[in-house]
Amino acid sequence: MTTAAGWIGIDESGKGDYFGPLVIAAVHVTPRIAKDLEALNVRDSKKISDGMIKRLEVDIKTLCRHSVIAIGPERYNELYNKIRNLNRLLAWGHAKALETLLEQVPCERAVADQFGDERLILNALQEKGKKIQLEQRHKAEEDIAVAAASIVARAEFVRRLDRLAAQWGVPLPKGASPAVEAAAKLVVKKYGEEGLSNVAKLHFKTTKAVLESARAGDADRGPPDV
Repeated sequence: MTTAAGWIGIDESGKGDYFGPLVIAAVHVTPRIAKDLEALNVRDSKKISDGMIKRLEVDIKTLCRHSVIAIGPERYNELYNKIRNLNRLLAWGHAKALETLLEQVPCERAVADQFGDERLILNALQEKGKKIQLEQRHKAEEDIAVAAASIVARAEFVRRLDRLAAQWGVPLPKGASPAVEAAAKLVVKKYGEEGLSNVAKLHFKTTKAVLESARAGDADRGPPDV
């Protein structure tokens, strides 16, 4: 069910990527705008190339009120160390994006992907968000507003990941593949173990594998000659 006032879709990008930020976007859509987005073939960002995502992001931001919450690796690691739970961290980000958008546009309904306990996002909401009807469901990207949010979030993620790679002079692949592990080893080689916290989400298993490999390499080299 939709109303003339529309509804908000919320989605994130970067959750499964070792490098880069976690980005959560919220997008407000009315029934009329939904038709425009459908005409643009807006759909789940996972089904679209990065080049097309960049183009669609411009259209979505032109048509829709929106908010974007980007949590860079250093801040992400601080929050994760404090919260110690990815779903709670995601819920905090979803609530923040929703609250920020509700400051721009009144709305009574929001749709988000379901992860963990449904109460996580509800418990994280502040005054404005408490009044909204929040629908959490699997495959929420089938909703046009959530699909639009997934595109906005992915575009911001890719942009920030590219910026990090340029800043640190190291290629930072997406995902959590062997190529990612190789890049992480290069970060450690150039900047030491502490360098990873500037570009990566440290709670991933990749961190342990990379640091164990680096330490084993150091041990193999033995003490420096005197």
